[in-house]
Parts: sequence; structure tokens; C-alpha cells
Amino acid sequence: MAAVNSISFSTLNQCSDRRFPVPSSRSLSSNFDGFRFRTSLFTHYSRVRPSTFSSRMVIHCMSAGTDVTTVAETKLNFLKAYKRPIPSIYNTVLQELIVQQHLMRYKRTYRYDPVFALGFVTVYDQLMEGYPSDEDREAIFQAYIKALNEDPEQYRIDAQKLEEWARSQTAASLVEFASREGEVESILKDIAERAGSKGNFSYSRFFAIGLFRLLELANATEPSILEKLCAALNIDKKGVDRDLDVYRNLLSKLVQAKELLKEYIDREKKKRDERAGSQTANEAITKCLGEYSMQTGL
Repeated sequence: MAAVNSISFSTLNQCSDRRFPVPSSRSLSSNFDGFRFRTSLFTHYSRVRPSTFSSRMVIHCMSAGTDVTTVAETKLNFLKAYKRPIPSIYNTVLQELIVQQHLMRYKRTYRYDPVFALGFVTVYDQLMEGYPSDEDREAIFQAYIKALNEDPEQYRIDAQKLEEWARSQTAASLVEFASREGEVESILKDIAERAGSKGNFSYSRFFAIGLFRLLELANATEPSILEKLCAALNIDKKGVDRDLDVYRNLLSKLVQAKELLKEYIDREKKKRDERAGSQTANEAITKCLGEYSMQTGL
């Protein structure tokens, strides 16, 4: 495997985060601990070592190829594709997600699959729920996936396909996919085969969330169903449980952060309305006094 260009942490931070100024956004964004950078995350997806020429830590993304896009290039591609300001409560998490997904995307064992796509689409749609503009929300999605050199339309189509399939399943039919024929069943069989080969499958948090979404849509709420599905797919259930706990925690904190943002927006709107009302009243008084002066000759 060949190491690509080294990227220091300071270089990652230098990619401009276009932020829509929202006071206290730093405290709001701190709620997203579920997707915060951690040393363990980087060491899981990349090799980290001190640079020979600097005391700063350096990330080396590893790949079987010789020409792999760097994290900085992926972030820059996103910023070029979507040039409008993004409110910081969303932008903070998006920037962290794209770094994490870049490290997944360029792992040697990475291979796109629809369950992974369903997981990412689920996270993205829940993160961006309530975004000021539906058009901008989809444009950001397009820019994000294209920055990773993947097809956003394929993500959407595959996610929708799996959602429709899951809605028609029962708990029993969901875990018995191996004994049935069908497009989605074939996808799951392929995943099970690759996961069982111990080398041709790259597990990720988005994959775990995709599994969770399938169970949710099939109304398969019993914990034993997840265990059976993981066994059928040759996936370690402990890892799935851990990642789903992080996901649930993220959703909880995301709701709290959005509530804080809504309170701030409502408060600022009220202040603007009060200022506008006061200005209108002052103008009315001034006009009235002017008319009175003209009538009395004062």
C-alpha cells in the first residue's frame, strides 16, 4: 500500500468553514459529541505518526492505489461545489462527518453498498431536518457526496429501494433473506459473503445505522432480531450495538441543539419586531408633532 500526501491537523482546520454567524454556536456545536474527532477514530481508519519535519501529528491515509484524494482535497471539493454559507450548527457536524467518511471511503477494503448508503442518508436527513431551504439541503447533499467521488443519485435511489423493501418485510422474513430471491436479498447475500471472508468487507458506523433503519421500517423491535440479522450477515453485533448507542446519543443531542437554535432565532425575531415597533411609533409621534406645529404655526 502506498502512503499519500501527509496532512497535518492544522492543515485540516485551515480549510475555510463558511459559517452563518449565530451567537453561541460554539456552545451549540459542542453538543455533537457523538461525531467528535477522537484519536481512536483516526487510528482505526488511518495511520498516525509524528512528522519527521514537524512536531505536529500527521495523518497518512492508506490505500492500495497510488493516487488517492486527501482529506484536505475532499473538504475543498465540497467547499467549491457548495459556495453558499451554511449555518454553523449544521456546518460543524458536516465538516466532521465528511472527514470521517473520507477515511472510510479511501480504506483499502472499502466497497460501496446500499446498506451503507441507507445509513448515511438516514443520518444526513435527520441532521438537516428543519434546514431553512429544502433546495439548499439537497444541493449540500449533492456537493457532499460528489466531493467523495461518489454518486449522490445512487445513494438516494439505493436508500429508497431498501426502505421500500423493508416496509414490506416482517421480522422473520428480514433475517431469512438468504433463503429467498430478490434484488435486495442479493445485495444482503453479497454483504454476508464479503463480511464472512474477513478481508473484503469494510464495516462502518453508517452500515450499522443502515441495519437499524431496516429493522425500524420492518417494525422488528425485538433485540433478538438484530442479533439474528447480524449473524446472518456475518457482522459483529457488539460493534453494531456500540455504534447504535453513539447514534442514539447523537440524535438526542441534535434535538437539544436544534431547540436551542430555535429559541435563539425566536428571541432575535422578537427583538427585531420590538425595535421595528418602537421605530414605527417614534416616526408616528414625529409626524404628528410636525403636523401639529404646522397647524398652530409654532
